[in-house]
Amino acid sequence: MDEAYAATFVPASKARGGLVRRQDGSRLSSLPTSLVGRTVLQIIPQLDAGGAERTTIDVAAALAEAGARPLVATLGGRLISELQANGGVWAPFPAKTKNPFAMALNVRRLARLIREEKVDLVHARSRAPAWVALGAARLTNTPFVTTYHGSYAGQSVLKVLYNSVMARGDAVIANSQFTADRILRMHPFAADRVRVIHRGTDFRAFAPEQVDAERVRRLRQSWGVAPDDRIVLLAARLTGWKGQRVLIEAARSLVAEGLTDTKFVLAGDDQGRDAYVRDLRARIEEAGLTGVVRLPGHCTDMPAAYLAATVVTVPSTEPEAFGRVAVEAQAMGAPVVVSDLGAVPETVLAPPQTDPQSRTGWRVPPDDPQALAQALSHALAMGETARESLARRARAHVHSHFSLERMCAQTLGVYAALIEGGG
Repeated sequence: MDEAYAATFVPASKARGGLVRRQDGSRLSSLPTSLVGRTVLQIIPQLDAGGAERTTIDVAAALAEAGARPLVATLGGRLISELQANGGVWAPFPAKTKNPFAMALNVRRLARLIREEKVDLVHARSRAPAWVALGAARLTNTPFVTTYHGSYAGQSVLKVLYNSVMARGDAVIANSQFTADRILRMHPFAADRVRVIHRGTDFRAFAPEQVDAERVRRLRQSWGVAPDDRIVLLAARLTGWKGQRVLIEAARSLVAEGLTDTKFVLAGDDQGRDAYVRDLRARIEEAGLTGVVRLPGHCTDMPAAYLAATVVTVPSTEPEAFGRVAVEAQAMGAPVVVSDLGAVPETVLAPPQTDPQSRTGWRVPPDDPQALAQALSHALAMGETARESLARRARAHVHSHFSLERMCAQTLGVYAALIEGGG
């Protein structure tokens, strides 16, 4: 390993062994015992905010608890301290590079790391480092796992080839059935190796009883929402396909029909998309919704945001690879209205796939403001008894299918099967 990347790395000979509890003292259950003493290396460009990054830390914590040694090869990032606090070991590595020459050098560098640290399995979570990991895993005869965290775009031959690395694992994890179906369409050679493991949510954090009223009050105040106003919440980064324009048009229709005492909060980071934000503000003003539709920026307390919301909507106009917001909102007991598109429908029970008495939310056609307005109207009109019944069903549904414990146990099961089978 290069000296520049070795300064903070803990070699296998000096690492502490044994089980590591999570920071709150709780433990995961149903983890494979065959991983005790094994070393699993995950590789990801950088450990900053994001679904793949969060899952990397969650799986590292589960590995530590199972008695394995979880290495994470990554450039760095603000989540490194959390990784280490949960039992993970940071192996500083220039995994973010997409330069072909640097990637070729990284293959040998990663292979050396695998040999020195006696790595039993490599798991790649992004395309550029996956090509590096594939080469290193083949050089060292190490089992190789990939996870499709998104719907990788691109129709050209070169782009499809580049994306195909995520289907070249000895096991290929898809974070939804929608993602799995996309893999099979684009890369049918992987058909016998695809495994659906839905992304897991930490229901210790997303639990109504864990959020005190003061957190909700402060958040509503920061949004400029009066105590007696209802909130329709769209929590997503500000980009066109997340459906902010669709919600503005739906809000226009609802207000025209007489809806009052309701604010529409579009909470999300603009990520430098100044032109898009200007367009949204112009649309809000043109629709006469100034003060009714709010753009408060990024929200750092999502459990409180869901609890503050009367309804949560996910009106995406392009497919979501999973549906994190819908799962988290249901866990907090908020009614949800989502586009019937991508993987989000897998997380929300609604007619015609289920009877109305079993619904946990509403699904509407994508890019249809009138359908969205109608569903929001139904959700806003719910009485307290109906709302509480829906919340109980929704919490039971997501706890059964999308828990962090379930995701970690299934992922570690994939690891154990490959290691025990010799790859």
